Amino acid sequence: MKKITLSCLLMILSFSFSYGCDICGCGLGNNYLGILPEFQKHIIGFRFRYNSLRTHLGVGGTTSYLTNTESYATGELWGGWNLHQNLRLMFNLPYSFNTRENTTTHIQKNGLGDMSVQLYYALIQQRKTLHHHLFVQSLWVGTGIKLPTGQYNPADKNSSTQSTNLFQLGTGSTDFTMNIMYDARLQDAGINISATYKINTTNTYGYRYGNKFSTTAQLYYKFRIANSLTLAPNTGIQYENSSLDTDQNFSVDVSGGKLLLGTVGAEANIKKIALGANWQTPLTQNLANGFVKANNRIMVHVAFMF
Repeated sequence: MKKITLSCLLMILSFSFSYGCDICGCGLGNNYLGILPEFQKHIIGFRFRYNSLRTHLGVGGTTSYLTNTESYATGELWGGWNLHQNLRLMFNLPYSFNTRENTTTHIQKNGLGDMSVQLYYALIQQRKTLHHHLFVQSLWVGTGIKLPTGQYNPADKNSSTQSTNLFQLGTGSTDFTMNIMYDARLQDAGINISATYKINTTNTYGYRYGNKFSTTAQLYYKFRIANSLTLAPNTGIQYENSSLDTDQNFSVDVSGGKLLLGTVGAEANIKKIALGANWQTPLTQNLANGFVKANNRIMVHVAFMF
């Protein structure tokens, strides 16, 4: 069992520096979930995400009258059902408020994003005593599907002006994910690692967003206050990378890229209620061949277990 666990952990870590995920925070991206609360049967919650980008930058990150600031605020209904001890079904349904502005224009786009459903299977669920301390670990693997419920507007794509095709509510395509989550805790100190690889298909307008991968590793410590409150501050890193998009089977140069973020946050459990917040800041980035710069991100959430 120890050999299996170590092999899985090494596999996750090696993947995390080989691939990458979404570079935007619109309906297309940002798969960060935070440390998932422990629940026995069902959980339903609400997440709010916010992040912004600067697009259409010049050489060396210089700005001009064409430079846009794009912000993405997303409210997301999500939930999970444990169908069996080792089988878990999860879903999320986002609603986005997107804004793009520069020196002359201000554009706002609100609407439903792309919903997704994932099915997870537990390869490892273990609780035992290790050196007189409680050791708990779990390893979940899963697959999912993302449906084109968000609007994709081909008029918002303008490759002739070297603009990124990020200002969309959805991709317009049915896409697929492969997911893995590992959590290990010795008494109250733990590590949480998750990774997602997203396989995109071509939408009806001939545009295909590049396949994407994201991974997050976080250290946390649980402080137990009284008998009803658990507080778990956490810190870690998140790595994202996307391959180039294609338009009518031609590569789109102003797309894809790599992004490494530092994360800090806290999770709290109060009986059947889970609360959390997370702040992410870019450490290094190379997005869309330098035409895009990512800013800080935030996420807050509340969930109810029943």
